[in-house]
Amino acid sequence: MTTPTNEYPAKGYAATSPESGLAPLDFTRRGLRKDDVLIDITHCGICHSDLHTARNDWGRTTYPIIPGHEITGTVAAIGEGVTKHKVGDRVGIGCIVDSCKECDLCTQGLEQYCKQGMVGTYGGTDRIDGSKTQGGYSDRIVCRDEFVIKVPDALSMEDAAPLLCAGITTYSPLRNWNIGPGSKVAVAGLGGLGHMGVKFAVAMGAEVTVLSRSESKRADAMALGAADLLITTDKAAMRAKTGYFDMVLNTIPVRHDVTPYLHLLKVDGAQVLVGMIDMMPEIHTGLLLGRKILTGSGIGGIEETQEMLDFCAEKGIKPDIEMIRMDEVNDAYDRMEASDVKYRFVIDMESLKQS
Repeated sequence: MTTPTNEYPAKGYAATSPESGLAPLDFTRRGLRKDDVLIDITHCGICHSDLHTARNDWGRTTYPIIPGHEITGTVAAIGEGVTKHKVGDRVGIGCIVDSCKECDLCTQGLEQYCKQGMVGTYGGTDRIDGSKTQGGYSDRIVCRDEFVIKVPDALSMEDAAPLLCAGITTYSPLRNWNIGPGSKVAVAGLGGLGHMGVKFAVAMGAEVTVLSRSESKRADAMALGAADLLITTDKAAMRAKTGYFDMVLNTIPVRHDVTPYLHLLKVDGAQVLVGMIDMMPEIHTGLLLGRKILTGSGIGGIEETQEMLDFCAEKGIKPDIEMIRMDEVNDAYDRMEASDVKYRFVIDMESLKQS
């Protein structure tokens, strides 16, 4: 058991400039407030957002920055007011470490849309002391207890890690649009997000089709449980599926034309964007007059994230992962940018002690 202190020395991997890559950094975590939990990190998944933040692709990174918001570990110490968690518990942290917990969105379990602004796991501003938050490419982390999630015993710590971003990002819209038996879902893109979208939609009872430009993805799509692969460059095949789907879950992470996917939707069908964070190419609004919904979805709240982990434990759902050492993270970034991973990197934090 770790004794609470005023602060905790920590080790991590940080970017210090857009071109620096990631390298070891010694820093400190705050001491425990009464509602805080100290977690010894065992695993951390790698998300495209980590890469974009480290390289300042979005123009708002404050350096040094330690990425990582797919965190699993064990509770090492708790604040005096914590009752939800105890030392030794298997837990996780996703993309959020705090919110106001008082606005009407927070009280509905939608902390990701907090009216005062959620506090991101890294690159956020602490609501109490104004310090910058640092993420899970590190050996330990301190987090408000309401934002710490229990990892079910049926899930390994390495499998649970990517679920805390890639998992909840795809689970939440499927649940919100009531996907279930009889639903027809198309998943655009077959990467870290897309492969989880396929697994979730199949487990919910939907008929799932993967949308891809490449026939080479067919075997992978079928292995994940999809019923079909639709080649988006095959105009005849795309026309044949006009008005067929209840949802297009669009996980493509780069700027692209969403118009072809709108044609695939039924009346009142929804194309939900969870991958593209960029300016959208122009679309013809006449398509939307056909009561086609074009919208987006951002991660999920804490209660829904716990529900997602429990669903994965019940259904035996886990991500397809490749384990790496902490000192391999820069190579992993390059490979991820080249789509050379099936489908999510996870860092073994035991390796951080040796790097």
